[in-house]
Amino acid sequence: MVMAQIASVAIFLLMFILLATDRIPRHHAALGCGLLTVLVVFGLCLKDPGAAWHILNLESIFSPEFWYHTADAQASVGINWETILFLSCMMIMVDGMALSGFFRWLCLSIAHAVRFKPLPIFLLFMLLSAGLSMFIDSITVIMFLAAVTIELALLLHLNPVPMLLAEIFCANLGGSATMCGDPPNIIIGTALHYSFFDFISNTGLIALFSLLLTIPYFYLMFRGAFSPPEDTEGVSFPSPSQAIVNRGTFLCSCVIFSLAVVLLVTHEQTGLTISSIGVVLAFFTLLTHRNHASRLLKNLDYQTLLFFIGLFLTVGSLEHTGILRILATGIQTLSGGQSHIMVFMILWGSCVASAFIDNIPFAATMIPVIRTLAESQGMDLQTLAWALSIGTDIGGSATPIGASANVVGISIAAKSGYSISWKRYCKVQVPVTLLVLSLSTLVIFLRYL
Repeated sequence: MVMAQIASVAIFLLMFILLATDRIPRHHAALGCGLLTVLVVFGLCLKDPGAAWHILNLESIFSPEFWYHTADAQASVGINWETILFLSCMMIMVDGMALSGFFRWLCLSIAHAVRFKPLPIFLLFMLLSAGLSMFIDSITVIMFLAAVTIELALLLHLNPVPMLLAEIFCANLGGSATMCGDPPNIIIGTALHYSFFDFISNTGLIALFSLLLTIPYFYLMFRGAFSPPEDTEGVSFPSPSQAIVNRGTFLCSCVIFSLAVVLLVTHEQTGLTISSIGVVLAFFTLLTHRNHASRLLKNLDYQTLLFFIGLFLTVGSLEHTGILRILATGIQTLSGGQSHIMVFMILWGSCVASAFIDNIPFAATMIPVIRTLAESQGMDLQTLAWALSIGTDIGGSATPIGASANVVGISIAAKSGYSISWKRYCKVQVPVTLLVLSLSTLVIFLRYL
């Protein structure tokens, strides 16, 4: 077992080094290390094909609890196929909505409603970024919001960078509010069987308080950058109706998005798992865009899905060989068994780690750790889960590489000629990250401990 533990840690560190250096595509790094885990840890060291099959977790797809909540639901082990299926189905739904012009229409409608005045657009786009990210992956939100922001900034003769920085932070903040908003939350929710309502009534409340702090912060930081343009005479502003590619598919996309919200909010009452919900949404999307169904399937982000599969395999070996239990014991020893210190370590430790490494593998690694801590200390697992969720989601905002939404937003800005340096990014985002984490710590201590 010792050799298996050494091998699993070595492969895990190799994966993190490859992800941090970004020398090879992250899906190659994660999947390669996942396959290496199966061959070396389970094949050569443990010589246990049964354990390897258990980590692959293929049988879970054919179990009733994968599709419908039952009393026999167990914590996820190995590859979390529920997360994989839900993400792929949401990719199809979001791509279908984009195909119909939904996102551009929404942004232009808001800008048109405030008569293209820069400051109201700035404030409302922050709210839009947070609101959409509660139900749609923050990467997708930033991808479309950044494009429209730059388009409007050019028309209004403004620098779009302040708006982009605020939108990126609000996207990560909004994603922390729900189970489906950010990949770490999807992993936490599916692994520990928490519902949409569990998240929104806990992390959602913290995100709401944080948003009330965040909007004034960005307003004070950038209020001088949004003076109304001196001369807009003769400027042709795009009409929201121009964004609608096909009225029929557009209306269907609005209905499908509304259905997604209803199913996600009520899935604890209906008993439907997010696997079932994802399949329903993807089915109706493909039906609506049946002439483009092959395009939607082809445009799936298979690289991200392969990244998740490799990640779950690598982290699964750490859990199987007992490494994560050792880590949990170390946290317990350092905290002296005191719940306040333990929660503080998880919250702020997650924040610091997620600022420099991808928050998705960190969240996946920590789930078995907090589960072990809850069992050994008699603590409420949910309290540790909310600390992990907030720490990973918000901590990722602090640096340009901390979360995927940051990378996407900065990349879109650079392609349009607006370079955002590490210094400029961190000067704005680090203070607000610390403010939100401090507020989150206070809320968690007062409410749960």
